[in-house]
Amino acid sequence: MVIQTNRQNFHSSFDTRALAEHSPRLLMRFDILHRTRYSYETPVKDSFNELRLEPVTNEHQTVESFKLRVDPIRPVQRYEDFFKNAVHHFEVTESHSALTIESSVRVSTRRLMLPLDATPAPLSRRTEAGRSERCFDYLLDSSYVDLDPSTWRLALDAIEGKTDMWQASVAIMGFVHGYLKYTPLSTHVHSHMREVIEQRAGVCQDFAHVMLGLCRSVKIPALYVSGYLATETASATHAWIEVFIPDIGWRGLDPTHNRATDETYVKIGVGRDYADVAPIRGHYRGTTDRRMEVEVKITPLDGVSLD
Repeated sequence: MVIQTNRQNFHSSFDTRALAEHSPRLLMRFDILHRTRYSYETPVKDSFNELRLEPVTNEHQTVESFKLRVDPIRPVQRYEDFFKNAVHHFEVTESHSALTIESSVRVSTRRLMLPLDATPAPLSRRTEAGRSERCFDYLLDSSYVDLDPSTWRLALDAIEGKTDMWQASVAIMGFVHGYLKYTPLSTHVHSHMREVIEQRAGVCQDFAHVMLGLCRSVKIPALYVSGYLATETASATHAWIEVFIPDIGWRGLDPTHNRATDETYVKIGVGRDYADVAPIRGHYRGTTDRRMEVEVKITPLDGVSLD
């Protein structure tokens, strides 16, 4: 079945006027194909699947079109979860030897970033942010994020001498980027940040989880972002975080690359950590001998400067 949507999903509130002087409004457009294929050694059945593959539309990006195809063909339902992410779900009850899930999206993005040297809000305003309903869930521990004393001590070392919330967040990003080594296959999707800190290695998901733990332990609201980084070598989804800055809103930081997010980042959805926004989650009856192949292809289209 193929479904198409052209739906707006405003997740974050930003004061764009406050940042207009800091960065050019650069518009970029991308076609993104994301295909996942499961092949089973013997036929399986009763497959129930939940997908978070449809990007959001907000001040940073606009989804121009979205298509989703599943094979075997089945009806697909759509709803929004607690975090306002688009969720599609379907089931295949009869026997099947393979399952293909393919999404294609055309999206335009704008640069909406806070300069790394900006000082928009003193650390004393953390209490104010913590009282906000929109921040509450992003100040607590979660499935893969721990706020134990050792995490807090690492965070204190990282922000020593910082008096601004954004500068403290940037310092934590730099600490995580230097503390961890990017090592493919060193972890799995269920790795907890404690394991990552112990082995000091991981992938983008792990970098994000560790940064979430450090930010939250010093009362800086931080959420997990699942999406795409539009590079020529992109072959999977990417993960980064956003921190909440009073009077500004949520702003993205990528500890894997030690940079603020810009127009090359495409957000799919957000949550407390990976558990809330896994691109594909499901279960089935049958063999555990299976093969999964994932392909992500990002094609830049015409871009234009809005200045």
